[in-house]
Amino acid sequence: MEAADALELARSLRGVVLPLLGAHAARAHADERAVGGDITFAIDARAEEHLAAWVREHAPGVAFYSEDQGLVGPPDAEQVLIVDPVDGTRPALAGFEAACVSVALASYAGGEPAMRDVVAGAIVEIKSGNAFVAERGRGVRADVPVALSPNEDVERMFWVYGLRGRPARVVIEVLAELLDASSTGGGAFDLGSATYDLTRIVTGQLDAYVEPSPRIVAEVPGMREAFERVGGGAVLNNTPYDLAAAVLCVTEAGGVVTDARGEPLDDRPLLGSGVAHQMSCVAAANPVLHDHVLRAVDQGIRRLSA
Repeated sequence: MEAADALELARSLRGVVLPLLGAHAARAHADERAVGGDITFAIDARAEEHLAAWVREHAPGVAFYSEDQGLVGPPDAEQVLIVDPVDGTRPALAGFEAACVSVALASYAGGEPAMRDVVAGAIVEIKSGNAFVAERGRGVRADVPVALSPNEDVERMFWVYGLRGRPARVVIEVLAELLDASSTGGGAFDLGSATYDLTRIVTGQLDAYVEPSPRIVAEVPGMREAFERVGGGAVLNNTPYDLAAAVLCVTEAGGVVTDARGEPLDDRPLLGSGVAHQMSCVAAANPVLHDHVLRAVDQGIRRLSA
């Protein structure tokens, strides 16, 4: 498979999901939760069904990992697709723009591929149909202009974070300095989709994406229990299928992406959705702003720990 095939799959999934956008019938809950612990809505189930059928027909020798099904495919596969058929399920159910199909393609030899093994990513916005395609070392192309923000000032920063499945008071405490600083001269948003959030950096609509929650769980005593309480028994932080395609898009566009400690994501395992596979993420349009955000997150973690 190549990047064009990943894009074809993403567009095929969009075609299935688009009629369900904003439909109340799509909000029905499945009997069982997804592999990652999140609720499976009817819109998710329909998309996952189509994903499995598409791979069987068009790429039977390729494995895939998805939010609801986990790892599926032949053990001797040389490639694996990392797919989130509806990233931003809740915005999709409300009929909003912030919902995407995310497909990443990685080298795979039956072992433990890492984020660095992602060779291509294809993202399609469900409502608009706009697409982003990135190939490692070859840049990113999109149906909209690619133009990173030049802003280096936190007080003028337009940025995004996420609260779905996270304890609100905890996350806001860590982000408080950034929220206060950008409150009037910039803007802060929760748009409900990591894929949509990160591609807004590629378009220049946003300056940064800040997701510290896995670091909070790892470093602050008692926080795993707090996240499990809000997540209905599961920790619902970002996993590789949320980030694989979008991180490649940002880095190939020239942005900076690390975890919330400032460490590269390259060595992080690609196939999995439990706590051990979840990744904090700080992405910014330029290194100066990225450094400012990291320092603010460090201060927020210290406040929470105290």
